[in-house]
Amino acid sequence: SQVSPNSRGRAKSRGDAVAAVSLVVVAPESWYLALLGFAEHFRTSSPPKIRLCVHCLQAVFQFKPPQRVEARTHLQVGSVLYHHTKNSELARNHLEKAWLISQQIPQFEDVKFEAASLLSELYCQQNLVDSAKPLLRKAIQISQQTPYWHCRLLFQLAQLHTLEKDLVSACDLLGVGAEYARVVGSEYTRALFLLSKGMLLLMERKLQEVHPLLTLCGQIVENWQGNPIQKESLRVFFLVLQVTHYLDAGQVKSVKPCLKQLQQCIQTISTLHDDEILPTNPADLFHWLPKEHMCVLVYLVTVMHSMQAGYLEKAQKYTDKALMQLEKLKMLDCSPILSSFQVILLEHIIMCRLVTGHKATALQEISQVCQLCQQSPRLFSNHAAQLHTLLGLYCISVNCMDNAEAQFTTALRLTTHQELWTFIVTNLASVYIREGNRHQELYSLLERINPDHNFPVSSHCLRAAAFYIRGLLSFFQGRYNEAKRFLRETLKMSNAEDLNRLTACSLVLLGHIFYVLGNHRESNNMVVPAMQLASKIPDMSVQLWSSALLKDLNKACGNTIDAHEAAQMHQNFSQQLLQDHIAACSLPEHNLITWTDGPPPVQFQAQNGPTTSLASLL
Repeated sequence: SQVSPNSRGRAKSRGDAVAAVSLVVVAPESWYLALLGFAEHFRTSSPPKIRLCVHCLQAVFQFKPPQRVEARTHLQVGSVLYHHTKNSELARNHLEKAWLISQQIPQFEDVKFEAASLLSELYCQQNLVDSAKPLLRKAIQISQQTPYWHCRLLFQLAQLHTLEKDLVSACDLLGVGAEYARVVGSEYTRALFLLSKGMLLLMERKLQEVHPLLTLCGQIVENWQGNPIQKESLRVFFLVLQVTHYLDAGQVKSVKPCLKQLQQCIQTISTLHDDEILPTNPADLFHWLPKEHMCVLVYLVTVMHSMQAGYLEKAQKYTDKALMQLEKLKMLDCSPILSSFQVILLEHIIMCRLVTGHKATALQEISQVCQLCQQSPRLFSNHAAQLHTLLGLYCISVNCMDNAEAQFTTALRLTTHQELWTFIVTNLASVYIREGNRHQELYSLLERINPDHNFPVSSHCLRAAAFYIRGLLSFFQGRYNEAKRFLRETLKMSNAEDLNRLTACSLVLLGHIFYVLGNHRESNNMVVPAMQLASKIPDMSVQLWSSALLKDLNKACGNTIDAHEAAQMHQNFSQQLLQDHIAACSLPEHNLITWTDGPPPVQFQAQNGPTTSLASLL
C-alpha cells in the first residue's frame, strides 16, 4: 500500500518542487538533479513519503529527457514502487521500459543489469517464472564483460532453479559461475559458487560428488588471502556444510571437531570490524550472509546437534539465544531466511519439549509455526511435512493414536526428503506396534526400513532407531532373544555416536526384558544407567518407565526402602505428565490434531477438557 502524506504538507512540497523546477528548467542537468534530490528527500523522510518521491521522479519524463536519463528514471521509479508499495503492475511497467531502453545504450551496464535483476524478481513474485528465466539468461549472455553482474545474475538464476526444485540446472549454473570466477581471477567468488553447489549436492544426496568438491573448497578457502571477514565467512560456509553433512548422516560424535571449529570461527568473526575498503576485483563484491545471520545459523546447527545427541537442556539454551537474536533482527530486516531459521529452531525445540514432558508448550510452539507458515506460502510448502510430523509426535505423546497415524500419513504424502520419510515411517511403525492390531501395515512398513538390508538412507542415527523399532516389536510379541539381538545392535550404534536418548530407551527396554525373564540382577544393570541417562537428558517417559521397573525390581528383591523411593519417583513423574497432559488437551490448539489437509487453520475452538488417556504411559 502506498504511503499517504499529510495533505497540507503534500501541497506545500509540490509547490516547492514546481518552484525549484521552474528556476532551473534552462539547465537540464540541474533540473534533473533537483528532482532527484527532492525524490531522495521524500524517500528517506520519517515516515517515508513514497507518493511524493514517485511524483518527483515521474516529473522527469515531462522534460523529454535523453535516453540515458529516461532509462535510469524508469529503473528508479520501478525500484521504489517494487520495494515500498504493492503497485507491482506499475513497477513492472517501469522496469520493463528500463530494461528495453537500456539495451539500446552502449556502456550502460549498471542500469541494464539492475533492471534485469529487479524485473526477474518481480516476475517471480507474480508467479511469472517462465518470463523471469529467459530474461535472466539473456542478461547473463550479454554481461560476460561485466564480472560483478555476470556472477550476480548467475547466482540469481541458480537460486530461481533451486526454488523450482530443479537442482540439476542450478548446479550446472553454479559450476559455470565457478569456472568464470576462476578465469577472471576471483578465487573468493569461485569458492562461493563451489560451496553453493556443494550445498545443493548435499540436498540431492549426491555424496560421491560432494566429498571431492568439499575437499577442493577447503583448499581454496585456506589458500585465499584477502579480507579477513570474507575469509572467515567462507570458512563458516564450509564448516556449516560439513556439520550438516555429519548431522544428516546421524554421526553426532564424529561431528564434534567440526562443530567446535565452527563455533570458534563465528567468535572470531564477531570480533572483526567490517573493512570499508572495497575489493579491487569487481567479481569479489559478494558476501554469503551478514555476520548476524551467520551467528543465528551457528546457534541453529548447535541446536540440531544437541537435539540428536540428547543434550536437551543445551538445545534449549541455544534456542533461547537464537530466538532472542532473531527477534531483534526481524525488527530491522524482513529477509525470508530469518523466518526459515525461526521455523527450523522451533521444529527442534518442539521435539525437545515432547521428550522433556512439556507437551502444552510444544503445542503452543506448533501453533506458532503454523502462524509463521500462514504468512508465507513458500515457507509452508517447505515445512508442511515437518509440521504434520510434529503433530504426529504430539499425538503419540497424548495417546491419540488414530490422529497420529493420520498426521504421519499426511506428512508422508507431502515429503520427498528421504531422511524425513524414514523418520516418519519409523514413528508410524511405533504407532502400529502400540495399537497391536495393524500387522499387515506394520510388516509392510518394516520391510521398507529394514536395518539389516538395503536401508533407504545413510543416516547412522535412523538406522540405529530402526533396530530399536525391531526390538520393540519383538518384545511385544514375546520373542525376547530376538529383541535382545536388535537392542544390542541399537546400543552398539548409539554408543558409537553418543546417541544418548536411543541408548536410554534401549537400556530400559532390555531391563524390562530381563525382568520378564526373571533375571533381576541383569535387569537392574540395565535400568539403573537408563534412569541416570534419562535424568541427564532429561527424558520424562524413560524416567517414568525406569522408575516403574525399579519399583518392581526392588520389591521382587525385598528392598523395601528402595522400592518405596522408586514408587515415590514414579508417582511424581506420573503427576507431572498427567498435569501437562490435561493442560495440553485443554488448549484450543489441541484441535490441530484433526488438521490433515490444506493450509493451517487460522482459529481454534476451545476444548471442554482432555479426551485422551494416559493409560499407556502409566
